[in-house]
Amino acid sequence: MTIPNEIQITPDLIEAHGLKPDEYERILELIGREPTFTELGIFSAMWNEHCSYKSSKKWLRTLPTDGPQVIQGPGENAGVVDIGDGQCVVFKMESHNHPSYIEPYQGAATGVGGILRDVFTMGARPIATMNALRFGEPDHPKTHHLVAGVVAGVGGYGNSFGVPTVGGEVEFDARYNGNCLVNAFAAGLADTDAIFYSEAKGVGLPVVYLGAKTGRDGVGGATMASAEFDESIEEKRPTVQVGDPFTEKCLLEACLELMQTGAVIAIQDMGAAGLTCSAVEMGAKGSLGVELDLDKVPVREENMSAYEMMLSESQERMLMVLRPEKEAEAEAIFHKWGLDFAIVGKTTDDLRFRIVHQGDEVANLPIKELGDEAPEYDRPWRETGLYSPLPADQIDEPEDYGAALLSLVGSANNASRRWVFEQYDTLIQGNSLQIPGGDAGVVRVDGHPSKALAFSSDVTPRYCEADPFEGGKQAVAECWRNLTATGAEPLAATDNLNFGNPERPEIMGQLVKAIEGIGEACSMLGFPIVSGNVSLYNETNGEAILPTPTIAGVGLISDWSKMATIGGANDGDVVILLGGDGTHLGQSAYMRDCLGQADGPPPAVDLYVERRNGKVVRSAIRNGQFTACHDISDGGLALCLAEMAIASGKGMKLDIDSEIGPAHAQLFGEDQARYVVTVSSELANFICINAEGAGVPFRRLGTVGGDRLTMGDLLSISVEELRTAHESWFPDYMDGTAAQAGEG
Repeated sequence: MTIPNEIQITPDLIEAHGLKPDEYERILELIGREPTFTELGIFSAMWNEHCSYKSSKKWLRTLPTDGPQVIQGPGENAGVVDIGDGQCVVFKMESHNHPSYIEPYQGAATGVGGILRDVFTMGARPIATMNALRFGEPDHPKTHHLVAGVVAGVGGYGNSFGVPTVGGEVEFDARYNGNCLVNAFAAGLADTDAIFYSEAKGVGLPVVYLGAKTGRDGVGGATMASAEFDESIEEKRPTVQVGDPFTEKCLLEACLELMQTGAVIAIQDMGAAGLTCSAVEMGAKGSLGVELDLDKVPVREENMSAYEMMLSESQERMLMVLRPEKEAEAEAIFHKWGLDFAIVGKTTDDLRFRIVHQGDEVANLPIKELGDEAPEYDRPWRETGLYSPLPADQIDEPEDYGAALLSLVGSANNASRRWVFEQYDTLIQGNSLQIPGGDAGVVRVDGHPSKALAFSSDVTPRYCEADPFEGGKQAVAECWRNLTATGAEPLAATDNLNFGNPERPEIMGQLVKAIEGIGEACSMLGFPIVSGNVSLYNETNGEAILPTPTIAGVGLISDWSKMATIGGANDGDVVILLGGDGTHLGQSAYMRDCLGQADGPPPAVDLYVERRNGKVVRSAIRNGQFTACHDISDGGLALCLAEMAIASGKGMKLDIDSEIGPAHAQLFGEDQARYVVTVSSELANFICINAEGAGVPFRRLGTVGGDRLTMGDLLSISVEELRTAHESWFPDYMDGTAAQAGEG
């Protein structure tokens, strides 16, 4: 068979495929001839930023990925962490940013579908999802449309598939006007002796296509996701995938049923770059070749070319290597679930990736080099300038502390996200113990009397821009702290590193320093990165997003009957601050939302202090000593207390000591490693003695009771007024009834 040159390869065509001239020269060296159009598409898919991590893998290798609890770190469909009793949690976070900006509903929906497949490909049944969403300023013409479409897409897919959404983030900033971010997380449960991997083994074994039929949707999606946007953005709409959650639910059940039979040797979902990436990864990992006959691929559109079939990103599809003697049994299972089952190729011993279409061999490439020889860049980078210290006494105090707190509580970035999470099914499967609105989502481990898993997703992009190193550390520390605040032992994390164009040294510098900060924090906190995703080129017409290295973490609660919530306070409880007083207002929510400023460095993160304070908090929660616990983050102590009062429906009477430092720093400072807890009056002395013995600074703030939040002479606001301000911004914005669409 010959390889026909069906389309002439020109410099313009090479550029349109996202390949640089020197990368194309490398392709010519590897294969010794000009590639066919199909082969060019395959190289484009495998060598783009989205699939090859060519700008980031040098730095990703520096991250801590091991630990006694880690069963599988980065390199597979998802990370796997031991939770005892022969069980493990399988989880990962991935981005679907570019597609969601172009077509928000399907972009977000297929982002959820893709991350769910990553989890059940490993043999795990999904038990929880989260999403971290970032949009442009509320009054930007496209923001309302994007919020409505993305939230509907996330809910439409997750609700139909039948997995609870238990946490996440929503943030607005003008820097996301041209590039929204949709980061999707999923976690599942599996038995530690029944995990499935993507490495193909054995020569001459059937390569089987499973799931939905292949169409033209998503052709070139991975390449599109590896480029900046410009005025031609609407032309990219056909590169967005279309999802069907009901088909994926059938695919889940069919895969898990088939896995029980012992038929599966290797399995890989068809995500970015579709059939190309799944086949190449399976073969290359097993040091095997793969031969595919595209005439046997189930299709739903006529006259599809080999190029379209290899680069289609149609959803709800899997590729497996099966034991030949189990073919009939496997086929029967998939047909029972109404899904396609087709033997489309075989494994070979020649390390070649061969594709046959209509009798012609349209591709014959070295399979290892497609992945292993992808370019790896050590891109030039430079550190961005850092802010000088900004003492609190150089920052204006509010004229009215009550008005300032109400402004914070009801701002676009601090208001309740209830409108969002009520679009999602947070209770399906019947195991949700904490739903969005607290520090972390919590899901009971089905079949176990006391175990639960906690999930949180965090990053503060304004910190990361002001100081990428400290911002990276803080993203990890806050995620770790949110898990701790429920009583969970933080186990491991997954990252989703969202940045602009890495070919700009200042952007590459943000990525390098953020990874350095993440690595230091993960090492110190014993919180390894076991999976993740890098999303670069989040940039439109030269304006990059804020650096947004999202960290999603998982923690284990040994006895969920003793977990803490933010709203468990009782009348008469003592309110205690653990971790020190507020001093730091640089880059604070107070400055942004009340003063309209962004200045100063972010708060420093002392990882030793984080670890020490967190250990004390977890111990007290496990001993049932707190009635409520909440970590202090955006908005400082004042916003933390307001959220606790709203959640419990109870007021608090608190003292503010003017001799400690400026009142606005005490109330709105965002110093790290801090928690507010409520305890019964009988236990208050004991808690304070324990904190003192462990070296944790503490302060009795006051007591729980009444229906007002009172802070000395500075403010007194009814809990109902706080609740109204907190709950109204989002529904008013989405209904178009907000007095203004801005941040206050």
